[in-house]
Order: sequence, then C-alpha cells, then structure tokens
Amino acid sequence: MQSSLRAARIATFAYFALNGLVLGMWVVHIPVIEHRAGISHAVLGSLLLLLGGGAFAGMQLVGPLADRFGARRVVPASAALCAAAVVLPGLATSGWALGASLLVLGLGNGCLDVSMNAHAVQVERAYARPVMSAFHAVFSLGAVAASLIGARTLSWGWSASATLGGTALLGVVAAAAAAPALLPREPGTAVPPGAADTGGPVKPARRRTPPRIWGLAAVALMVMLCEGVANDWSVLSVRDVLDASAATAALAYGAFSTAMTAGRLVTDRVAARFGPVAVVRVGAATAAVGMAAVVFTPWIPLALVGWTVFGIGLSGCVPQLFSAAGHSDQEAAGANVSRVAGLGYLGMLAGPAVIGALTRLMPLNVAFVLPLAFCVVAASAAGLLAAPSPLTGRPSTGAADPADASDAADAVQAPAS
Repeated sequence: MQSSLRAARIATFAYFALNGLVLGMWVVHIPVIEHRAGISHAVLGSLLLLLGGGAFAGMQLVGPLADRFGARRVVPASAALCAAAVVLPGLATSGWALGASLLVLGLGNGCLDVSMNAHAVQVERAYARPVMSAFHAVFSLGAVAASLIGARTLSWGWSASATLGGTALLGVVAAAAAAPALLPREPGTAVPPGAADTGGPVKPARRRTPPRIWGLAAVALMVMLCEGVANDWSVLSVRDVLDASAATAALAYGAFSTAMTAGRLVTDRVAARFGPVAVVRVGAATAAVGMAAVVFTPWIPLALVGWTVFGIGLSGCVPQLFSAAGHSDQEAAGANVSRVAGLGYLGMLAGPAVIGALTRLMPLNVAFVLPLAFCVVAASAAGLLAAPSPLTGRPSTGAADPADASDAADAVQAPAS
C-alpha cells in the first residue's frame, strides 16, 4: 500500500514538473518564435489572449471528465496533449499559425493543470496530510529547468523547432511512463445507487456548484491576480519608480519567484501543523505587508525585500485553495478544482492588464494598492477553507486525521481500472 502511494506521489511530481518545463520552454523561445512568425510585440500580446482562452476552456472541459473517468485516465492524455502542442509555436511562420498553435497549447495546459491538481487532491487525501504545496513547488522547479536548458540550447544555435520538438517527445514519453503509477478512481465516486464500483467511467449526477466553491474561486482570482502583477510588473516597478539599473531591477522578479518556490517547499509542514486557514490568512497578510513596502518605500533594497516578502506570503495560498476545492466534494473534485483554477487563471491574466490601465491615471507604485487590497480581502476570507471535511464531517484544519488515514488506506487498496 505505502509503496503504491509513494509511487503515485512521485508520478504526480513528474506531471507537475513536466507542466512547468513545457510552459517554461515556450516562454524562453518567445523572442525567436515572434521573429520567425514575423509579428510585432502588439500582435504577440493579442495572440497571448488565445493561449489564456484555450487554457480556460481546457480547465472547464477536463474537470467533469476527471470526475467521470478518473484522473488516472485523464492526466496522461492531458499531459501528452500539452507536451505535443509545445512544438507547434516553433513551427509557426505567420501570425495566424501562431495563434492557432497557442490556442492548442493553452487547451493542453488547461487540461493538464486541472487534471493533475485533481489527482494531487486524491494523493493528499490518501496521505491524510497536506502535500499539495510541494507539487506546486516542483512546477516552479520545472520552469527553472526550462530556463537553463533553453538558454543553453539557444547558445548552441539550436532552432526553436528542434528544441521544442525534443521537449514534446520527452514529454509524451514521460506522460506515458508515469501513468501506471497514478491512483485509480476513488471507490464510490459518483457511482449510482445499487451499481457496482468497477473503477471504470461513471456519469456523475448533475449538480450546482456550491456557493463556497465560488467563494474560493473569488479568493483564487485575487491571489493569482497578485501573482500575475508580480510576474509582469515587479521588474518595471523597481526600474521606473526607483530608477534602478536594468540588472538591479531584474533582481525583483528573481527575489519574488525564489521566495515563492522556497515557500511552497515548506508550506505543507506548516499547513499540517496550523491548518490551511492559517496558511492563507497569515500568508495573504504577509503578502500585504510586502506589497506595502513596495508601494511606499523610496529605497531599492527595501523594495527588493518587499517583493521577497510578497512571494513568501503568496506561496502557500493557491495550493491550499485548490486543495480545499478538491476536498469539498469527493464526487465533484475535478469540477470544483476547475472552477477555482479557471477563475484564478483569469485573475492572473487580467492582473497585468488592470495595472497597466491604472498607470494611465496614477503612478505605478500607487496602482499596486489594488493587489495590496486584494491581499487584505483574501486574508479576511480565509475562513472559507474551514468547511467540514467530506471524510469526517468535522472542520478541516489541514492536520492528519486518523479517520482520514483509515479511509485513505481503503482508497489505495482499491483495484486499478
């Protein structure tokens, strides 16, 4: 039992790392792909909306499929689609071709994002303790690996199509190799009364999304909007507002992303001891303090500290929100995760654009009052994560529960589909 669960956890790590690697390889090659397609920055910005739109559509599509067929079947297919699609932008020679390829890549990314998170929730339920944040940390490490590999292959003069083609091949092979280790669909999930649970596909009953899930999705939108702001505006804020050099300004994003990754590596232990409510409440409040430093400081070192604190605070919030959505209803885990992830993804896409619009009315650092306010609201709404556990009926604290462990053992011993 333990060896099967450990293998499933390792396989889940592999899919998160693969997702980070694939997206990172696309990002690294954006300048080369833009030149090959013969488009301007403005056109590229418009085409990136197709990437986001495809991802959102994939998230909403795959959630119910994961509930019906089980993540064990959906995750490998989604991973193969995402990996194979990354080669398409490298082959595009026009704006139309690039737009179509980004739509497909976004679709694959959205499918993989939700399905692997749904399986991560299943693994976490089997472990009966928080393990979600570590998966998200490995996604970040996959992106770091992509930046290193991409930098090296570009220095060797490799074409984008060759590098992305190799990434696609590696990804498809890895997706197939990790598939047998995934957990089967959990016993009893959406099985009609009187029907035998064979582990095969089932058609879950139609149900409305609970208000609590939409509440979690709204918090995810705010938190991920803050992440999007940091990704796109942290460097510009230090360079333009504080008149730092380009090299110094680059440290702002490095500080934020490093803090995010490091924070996610330790969040599971913190959540196990203090619970997910405390992680989100204290984390979002900490992020607000970091953003306040960015807004008000006239000193470059303090601004870099602010971006670091902002990353540490935000690091554990999204994994806890996804986990809470997945654990709310075992029979609709995929659909619930897709709601939270989808709205959160829209926030990440909208954040940079909203800040850009605000800069027409006010200085950039003053525009950052918006993410600061969202952090405060997210901290205030952290109680949404304290809903009763579907396994025990008692309030969820994030700590291991003996009753949960017993249910987890039964789940792992279920026959594979």
